[in-house]
Amino acid sequence: MNKVNYKFSEDKVMDELKKYIDSTYSQHYAKRKYQSTEFIVDCGHGSGFCLGNILKYAQRYGRKNGKSRADLMKILHYGIIMLHIHDMESEDEVK
Repeated sequence: MNKVNYKFSEDKVMDELKKYIDSTYSQHYAKRKYQSTEFIVDCGHGSGFCLGNILKYAQRYGRKNGKSRADLMKILHYGIIMLHIHDMESEDEVK
């Protein structure tokens, strides 16, 4: 297998994103049996919730707390959750 020569540090960012997501599972809102996001998705509002949060964190990037790397991680995390919802609701094959 050929090693990919990433041009934009994608391999490092993916490693960092996984660590960030893993850390969210130890935060206060994940200590109960179910996370709030699970209830929101189960009620059928997951797409709007995720897309709204992506827009929220994109809008505040560079404004609140400056150019916050944490805001970018949140955008990516909600994007992953949105992909999960898409795959659950769609007949599309996961590629």
